[in-house]
Amino acid sequence: MYYFYDATYILVIIGVIISLIASMNVKSTFNRYDKYNSRSGLTGAMAAQEILRAAGITNVRIERVSGNLTDHYSPKEGVLRLSDSVYNSTSVAAIGVAAHECGHAMQYDEEYFPIKIRAAVIPIANIGSALSWPIILLGLFLGATGLMQLGVVLFSLVVVFQLLTLPVEFDASARALRTLRERNMLESSELTGARKVLTAAALTYVAALLTSILQLLRLVLLTRRDD
Repeated sequence: MYYFYDATYILVIIGVIISLIASMNVKSTFNRYDKYNSRSGLTGAMAAQEILRAAGITNVRIERVSGNLTDHYSPKEGVLRLSDSVYNSTSVAAIGVAAHECGHAMQYDEEYFPIKIRAAVIPIANIGSALSWPIILLGLFLGATGLMQLGVVLFSLVVVFQLLTLPVEFDASARALRTLRERNMLESSELTGARKVLTAAALTYVAALLTSILQLLRLVLLTRRDD
């Protein structure tokens, strides 16, 4: 059990703190700019519809999904789902989030290379996510360093996936802000608010990557200690 209570556990604690700070930051930033209604009067759904139309994307439908900040684009279904806090909201924050999800739809429509690489890695990363810890724990139970090392390799696939996610997310936000500016959907001061919301959201992905890297580092240190 020393694997879970030794000095390297500090790396896990640091990762948890980083994740909590990022999560609190995105929620507080969204809530702050959710209080400012855009002068255009567009809702998140209306903004998404306009952005997709301007991009010539006609095969993506927009749906409402329950929850808060559960917005996402499903390329397999061709559906852009906006959360309760975004779909009918006219706030600067909601329009920014809706535009970001449209950015993902544009990436797939244009066959943006980084997102194609990311999509190709998803099945492998899912395997790594599902099997890494069971194999690591089995190796720990049996005292088999080789099994633990295999688990570490599998966990590293998750880190690779998160690393590949960063440019995709930053590009989607850049597309969103550029489109909102070019289509005059938000005024200059409103764009500043939308940018802060999207930056805070992007930092959650950075935090997730850092947390996973710290966890991977801990696993590597523990595995080498048993060599």
